[in-house]
Amino acid sequence: MKALLLRHKQVLLFIIAGGLSAIVEIGSFKIFSTYLPQAISQEQNFHGIHYPLSNIFSTSCGILFNYFLSIWFVFERGKHSKRKEFVYFMVVSFISTILSLSFFQIFYSFIFKDNIDLIFYTLSPEMTSKIAAILLVSILNYSVKKKIIFNG
Repeated sequence: MKALLLRHKQVLLFIIAGGLSAIVEIGSFKIFSTYLPQAISQEQNFHGIHYPLSNIFSTSCGILFNYFLSIWFVFERGKHSKRKEFVYFMVVSFISTILSLSFFQIFYSFIFKDNIDLIFYTLSPEMTSKIAAILLVSILNYSVKKKIIFNG
């Protein structure tokens, strides 16, 4: 029973850390996607890739924030050294970033075409695509981080 509670506690902490990281990522994406196109005209559509720098920069902010939350609150230190653990975390995050960027492109190009009115806020297609990509990749992230990186 105690192990079951501990397992659920870790999942809950992961969800909270992921939610906070998603807020950082989505918030920074909103900032980058608003201001970068003013400085770099091809940011909205760079050879068919929509908002590439905004995605990369915001995802990097979310990854770094998530790393610190993960080591402080979610996972216990694994069998790896801190340095090796960080390298593994970054490799997994890099792969997750590629997946997230790919899912964003698919969602933005083919699925989310219209604004979603939430009464108090309207989600643009790029924001909806970003949120959907984050949710999809986060499931994979938890499994890989728990089993490979922080596998005490």
